[in-house]
Amino acid sequence: MKTKLYVQNDRFVAGMTLKDLIAPDENNMALHVTDHPEQVINNRKKLADFLHVELDQFVCANQTHSANFAKVTTADKGRGTTSLQDAIQNTDALYTIEPNIVLSSFTADCVPIMFYHVKCGLIGVVHSGWQGTVKEITRKLFHHLVKEENCNPEGFFVYIGSAINQEKFEVDEDVNKKFAALGYADEFIKYNAQTKKYHIDNQKIVKKQCEMEGIWSAQIFIDSTCTYKSDDGFSHRENKGTGRHLSFIMRK
Repeated sequence: MKTKLYVQNDRFVAGMTLKDLIAPDENNMALHVTDHPEQVINNRKKLADFLHVELDQFVCANQTHSANFAKVTTADKGRGTTSLQDAIQNTDALYTIEPNIVLSSFTADCVPIMFYHVKCGLIGVVHSGWQGTVKEITRKLFHHLVKEENCNPEGFFVYIGSAINQEKFEVDEDVNKKFAALGYADEFIKYNAQTKKYHIDNQKIVKKQCEMEGIWSAQIFIDSTCTYKSDDGFSHRENKGTGRHLSFIMRK
């Protein structure tokens, strides 16, 4: 199982799967972008084996580039693992305070965020493509966790997984205006006068959003691997029919 781990200790494990040209369906983990759902389910089972858990401990959402998040409980175990129909609907971030639940997020250029809070025993994942970033899904979730779950922001550790980098993520004026309207993204936007395109560093804008909610910069980690340029990356911008990485986190 071709996987990258960001956290592996006695309490938490977090990481993301990688593209693998010799694996079935290239190690695609998403049921919504495959002609071979049985292969995707088998890939997920291999990930479960790698993590020494059962597949029905995973929880998946049907992501819609929203700013919606959901609190997961033990009753949600197994949702979305073998079928899109019972996944958590219209949701792009999940969190839980329950142990032995593997929260999942699917990306192919979008920014995956995995985080935990030791004192609160809380974990979460976020899918933040450019639409999620301009809708401030990450800020909204952390604001909720501080206010409603009583998590001190200084206790969060955040891992921003690999995504398309600034060089390859180019957009037109309409999308640039949405980022500019945030009021704090300008330093992460470059304009190419020759192509008349704007280049966005979505990962660093997400990091800024975390910092704005009180999370310490030293506890936010960015994987700079570009999903477009890396052989291990699924890139929707490069290939519209590509598979998806699965980013995961679990509290033991």
